[in-house]
Amino acid sequence: MPYFARQTQGASGAPLFFTCHGTGATEDQFHTLAEQLLPGAHVTSPRGNVTENGALRYFRRTAEGVYDMDDLAQRRAMMADFIAKERAIKRPSQTIAMGYSNGANILAAVALVRPDLLDTLILMHPLIPWDPAPQPELSGRRVLITAGKRDPICPADRTQALADYLTAQGADVQIHWHPGGHEVANSEVDAIALFLRG
Repeated sequence: MPYFARQTQGASGAPLFFTCHGTGATEDQFHTLAEQLLPGAHVTSPRGNVTENGALRYFRRTAEGVYDMDDLAQRRAMMADFIAKERAIKRPSQTIAMGYSNGANILAAVALVRPDLLDTLILMHPLIPWDPAPQPELSGRRVLITAGKRDPICPADRTQALADYLTAQGADVQIHWHPGGHEVANSEVDAIALFLRG
């Protein structure tokens, strides 16, 4: 099933900014924020096409933190194809992707197999509960991870493990911690704005 997406058309040659929402949200969650963070960019915000008890997601899971890996592989390929098609249409100067929770996880999963599609990643509260294979093509990619030190859904040790993995692949990784849990803190938005300016 193809994605429904909210889109903002940017200037010719402008960056392409993808946003992916968290579980239970919609394509509107970060679209306006992306417009504000990167004025003039193309902004594309796909709506998750999996439902869990009525909540929209990008891939299935069998329990909290337990992913349906076969479904994830299929949905990852679908998202990669969607991003590739958007890049071919927009022909952007660079491609940036920002996601929260489940949205961060689908973007990270894409980057692990198709790093050529994304130049810059902003992963808010990601959870990758497996040990990814080496991916040397992540070298040089810019990555910001934001997380809560007391996040019960995305434990701090798994967040740090992902940051360490990406660093080991040669990515330029920054991590921003806030003292809370799974909520998006104002300091995260500030960190994202600073990261994009950098």
